[in-house]
Amino acid sequence: MIQFQHVSKTFAIGGKTIEALKDINLTVKKGDIFGVIGFSGAGKSTLIRTVNLLESPTKGEVLVNGSNLAKLTQKDLRQAKKDIGMIFQHFNLLESKTVFENVAIPLSLSKVPKKEIKLRVEELLSFVGLEEKKDSYPNQLSGGQKQRVGIARALATNPSVLLCDEATSALDPQTTESILQLLKKINEKYQITILVITHEMEVIKQICNRVAVMEDGKIIEEGTVFEVFSNPQTTTARNFVRSVIKDEIPLSVFQLLENSHLYSKIFRIEFLGIHSGQPVISQVSKRFQVDVNILFGNITELQGIPLGNLIVELRGSIEEVEQAKNYLIKQNITLKEVGESIGSDERFNSQSLMGNVVHG
Repeated sequence: MIQFQHVSKTFAIGGKTIEALKDINLTVKKGDIFGVIGFSGAGKSTLIRTVNLLESPTKGEVLVNGSNLAKLTQKDLRQAKKDIGMIFQHFNLLESKTVFENVAIPLSLSKVPKKEIKLRVEELLSFVGLEEKKDSYPNQLSGGQKQRVGIARALATNPSVLLCDEATSALDPQTTESILQLLKKINEKYQITILVITHEMEVIKQICNRVAVMEDGKIIEEGTVFEVFSNPQTTTARNFVRSVIKDEIPLSVFQLLENSHLYSKIFRIEFLGIHSGQPVISQVSKRFQVDVNILFGNITELQGIPLGNLIVELRGSIEEVEQAKNYLIKQNITLKEVGESIGSDERFNSQSLMGNVVHG
């Protein structure tokens, strides 16, 4: 378990004081794959580096499994750090050493007997799928293979906590997918708590169970991945969610919507869980004298729960459109109004399809 208790970090740069972290309070529970996401400069890398004291907090405490590393003796600190593995964005491998030797570094530094080192390194290389590359050098490996070596090295001392600092940002999408699946396998097999720092919401979506959003050195939103994806509370979180669940309609599409003398409204409809499979739109078109124009639709899965999104235009008389809207409200779905038009009088909010929640 990792606990950040009123953690602040300042840097003195060019005579100025820079606040990288501002009173951070956050708990990562045992067994979590916890993601921290933010744009460049949000403070997320500084945050993760306080866990293993690569950066010391200016104020507050960081507790790992109940211990504040900053208060340990040098001997106890060296022992405690063995319980914290770290994976870096640019691999940090020694080019002059083989794959086997790179993975063995933490064990050699800990003076583990050579026979035990051999068994442990071979076990880890088999686990990450690199047993045939043990005698290769880093310059003979692909980016994904290098990161697998970095992961094996981070696991060498049997840590209970694994820190991932932008571990996939230097990789192509297909390789990223394989590394994320490997991290998930590590979490499940070894019950290792994983803290992931990233600027890619797709990473959060694929493997994390909880997420915190950082901005300007502060945590501005936190919750389960499902909660944040299905109902983001801040502009920054909404922007990140939209990078994965693309639900924006170009302005040109709105301009192409045919005007008529009929009243119309545009809604963003969100289906959660079992409601994602219900033929709600079909029922609306049968029950009411409205034309239904589907502008956008998709279904994604978050932590095994389907989340569906539709953006539709309902066109007809004011009375029929309102009745159709009220019917949708009663179907246990989230309905958000995007815009309306009456003849040539259009009032569409094409820049923010989150709209106003009519029913949640």
